[in-house]
Amino acid sequence: MDDQQGHAHSSDRPPSNGRRGGKRIAPPTITTVVSSTAPCGACKFLRRKCVSGCIFAPYFGSDQGAARFAAVHKVFGASNVSKLLLHIPTNQRHDAVVTISYEAQTRLSDPVYGCVSTILALQQQVASLQTELSIVQTQLINSRLAVAILQPAYSNNSSASNNLVNLGSFPPNFDLVAETTPSSLSFRPTGVSGQSQDDEDSRNPNVYTNHILHSK
Repeated sequence: MDDQQGHAHSSDRPPSNGRRGGKRIAPPTITTVVSSTAPCGACKFLRRKCVSGCIFAPYFGSDQGAARFAAVHKVFGASNVSKLLLHIPTNQRHDAVVTISYEAQTRLSDPVYGCVSTILALQQQVASLQTELSIVQTQLINSRLAVAILQPAYSNNSSASNNLVNLGSFPPNFDLVAETTPSSLSFRPTGVSGQSQDDEDSRNPNVYTNHILHSK
């Protein structure tokens, strides 16, 4: 009987699971690793989970991307923008997102014209600058023509000035006036010279009297 009671007590005892004192070993718990990556601005605005390979993640950051994407979503819609980006090469998507964001912001600022008003203002500025450039080019052409016309006259004046007598080449004791003044005797005619001599003799009484006596 004692053996049966002892066997009954041993059969009612729970297994010790390999530990002394009858303590159970806790089963191993499986912990799931939760990604700590913050969602992109688009997924944050749409309040959805940002999955790996999100089309908006590289272009709408978590800091200011939500505000930018809000304007894009309001004007174009998230579905349309995602389809557009999928049809654009990867190396051109950044420029496309910048353009779409700018157009969305200008459309919200000016619902009637949007970015067209900015384009028109820039076109007017380009036209004004082209007109100013044309005026400057015309002035430059006129200046070049004026220089080309005045250049031969300046060359002729320079050659004429070089042909003038260089006064510094004469000796210091050279009298330019005396040497260049023509002699009064060398250019006086013979008849005129004799007549002038007779006139001077007739004016002198003594000479005139002697002349009359000798002539008689």
